[in-house]
Amino acid sequence: MIREFETSDWVPHPVELVFAFFANPSNLPHLMPPEVHARIEDVRLEPPPPRPLASDPARRYKSIAAGEGSEILISFYPIKWLPQRVSWTARIVEFEWNSHFIDEQVRGPFAKFRHRHGIEPQLRDGVEGTQVTDTIRYALPGGIFGNLAAVSVWNQLTKSFEFRQKRLPEVLAAASRQAVQRA
Repeated sequence: MIREFETSDWVPHPVELVFAFFANPSNLPHLMPPEVHARIEDVRLEPPPPRPLASDPARRYKSIAAGEGSEILISFYPIKWLPQRVSWTARIVEFEWNSHFIDEQVRGPFAKFRHRHGIEPQLRDGVEGTQVTDTIRYALPGGIFGNLAAVSVWNQLTKSFEFRQKRLPEVLAAASRQAVQRA
């Protein structure tokens, strides 16, 4: 059974910065709850299409981006009390600068997993920002046992994205400061 999880959040940062941050796989562990001890084990990067040239030079962020075909191997502890790291390999299957990218599980804990990271410029109360929308379509392994775990997986996704939403303004502010220092 395919399930869908979606969450959306607005951040007061330009779309170019937000997209550049999410497209760099080394930033993923910074957005995961500390208790999962996420770490990048391996990355095979494929270049993305040429980055669009922002009219404002201050928005020409230079950062690594995982283009279509890139694979990222991450490991983490999915359950606090279980001392077993889980490995997960994801492949970028679609990439459009400052709009979205999609990763799919190649190997990992799900029967199927597809995550669309949507990034869209949005003005709120006169403040320029970005709407970040994550849509995850997934299936659990194990037949009836997978169905029994569905509530737990949903709760874990909810907690992970709640953590990310709290953490995102802080890490984007730091990314913005670093980008200014490099300009």
